[in-house]
Amino acid sequence: MDSRKRAAASSNSPSLVFWSSSFPRQPARVLIVEALPPRWSETRTVLCDALDNFLSLASSLDGPCRIPLLSLYAVSRQRECLLPFVQVRGNFARLHSCVEELRSIPSEGCIRGAAAGADLLRQAVLDSLQQFKQYIRHTSAGSQAGSNISVEVTLVTSQPGRSIVHQLEMGLKDADLVSLKRLLVVQIYSTGDWGQDALSPEPAAPSETEDSLMLGTEVDLQQVENTVFAIETVFKAWLQEQGGDREHLHLLLPSPIDNLIPVCVKCDMQERMISPALIPLTPNLGVKTESIRDFLPGTKGSANQSPAPQTLKVIKVLRADGVCESVLYGLPLVIRPTTCWQLDWDEMENNQNLFHALCHTLRSRDLFLLLQAQKSAAGASGPCVYSHYILQPSPSLSLLLKPVVSRELLLPCSQLVLAQDPAHHAMQTIQSCLTQLDEEFVLNPLSLSSNLYQHLRSRGLLSQPRYPYRIHPPQEGPKSTGSRQPRQLQNYSRQLGMNNKVRATVAPLPSSSAASSSSSLGPPPSKASRPALNFLSSSSSGSSRAPAPTRQEGNDDDDNSVLIQ
Repeated sequence: MDSRKRAAASSNSPSLVFWSSSFPRQPARVLIVEALPPRWSETRTVLCDALDNFLSLASSLDGPCRIPLLSLYAVSRQRECLLPFVQVRGNFARLHSCVEELRSIPSEGCIRGAAAGADLLRQAVLDSLQQFKQYIRHTSAGSQAGSNISVEVTLVTSQPGRSIVHQLEMGLKDADLVSLKRLLVVQIYSTGDWGQDALSPEPAAPSETEDSLMLGTEVDLQQVENTVFAIETVFKAWLQEQGGDREHLHLLLPSPIDNLIPVCVKCDMQERMISPALIPLTPNLGVKTESIRDFLPGTKGSANQSPAPQTLKVIKVLRADGVCESVLYGLPLVIRPTTCWQLDWDEMENNQNLFHALCHTLRSRDLFLLLQAQKSAAGASGPCVYSHYILQPSPSLSLLLKPVVSRELLLPCSQLVLAQDPAHHAMQTIQSCLTQLDEEFVLNPLSLSSNLYQHLRSRGLLSQPRYPYRIHPPQEGPKSTGSRQPRQLQNYSRQLGMNNKVRATVAPLPSSSAASSSSSLGPPPSKASRPALNFLSSSSSGSSRAPAPTRQEGNDDDDNSVLIQ
């Protein structure tokens, strides 16, 4: 009992930090596989295929770390650690070789008794916990988190699960289980085994039952069928956040009529699927639906070349009430009949009629279409990937295209069945809260404002660099009229060019007579000046010329301010 109290105190610590990621409560994982004859010959291929599929997915995921560490034990003739604690991400080559080593364990041999097999499993659990403590003690992660890091052990067996759970509870009651968060026994059964001794265990003695309650919250039993998908589902539960010490969501409802305190419903959130965006795959699985360019296949030619149309093959017809919204993801795209100008009128009219008939048929029969797109990387030798979509009708002449998740990315989700009506006082409270809200028959997005414009403007103004150029402050005191004359002349020339559409051309070099006459007006300037620009008015004849503004000294910064059209 002391070890259990220490474990509870450790898990309830307010400063508990497991791993520095978005999944801070993810434990390390230990998988113990029972490979004892004669059942190992029936479960070996299915179990290894499911484990190989899962590890190929888990090792390729981007984003926060979902499985920080993994270790694998096999119990056959003896206990054997096939894989010490390693990181899962980016380590598929080593994980795959470990699965192949597990697959190579022979299925023939002497048959051990149930008690001997259970004792080997108990020893494997203790060995894994000892290995975990040593790993944490000798790594930098362990020096930071210490005993707060936990481990979860999953034991896969073909023996009757309830008896294995009972023997483990009895064998581990005196062990140090501070770092053990959960011990899950997974019983793999065949269809013919269901309903036999696995579901009707022998009753335990009163003293043994009292002792086994010590670990009742730490040893769980899960019975799965001997199929690849069922065993994959067990492993995919590792990818979901393992919380429980704090709720995820507070749902605030208006206060009831007879109470001024708002009603708060505390909820937990659960992922339904692995986002395809977390898989660095080329080509992608159809996750990008933010724009039409993301949906269309890429082109091999220039960037200005129009992409080829995407081909979606209709593979099934679905009933609308049989589609669950939780398996749809991404942004929907509106599908309309094409108005491409390259089609002739007859083809466009026929296509319009076909599209109209498709919309009418789907809507009148309350049907959806399941579509499939085949995608393969250019020059890639590997197998192509498939993405799937749901096409649903609308009241207008348009369809809605939504991506649907595939089997590989689906996560387990246990749906709670409503066995009975809710409590009467809870029903009165919720109904009283809902009566305080306005009811609308149509959802109008135009009535929803997110304050996005104001936020973007404030962020844009704050991110702009202040005074990117040097600006001289205005001089104090009165200014002479002569100092403003160059700017006034230039403003006048700008206005003249804008009003009369003046075109400026570079004048030829002045002749000698013009040079002599200009030299008599005064001494030459201190530096050579550019030739004057002759302004030709487009509204007058070609012989009429507007006087060119003379260049003023001391205004070199404004030499390029003449408007040229």
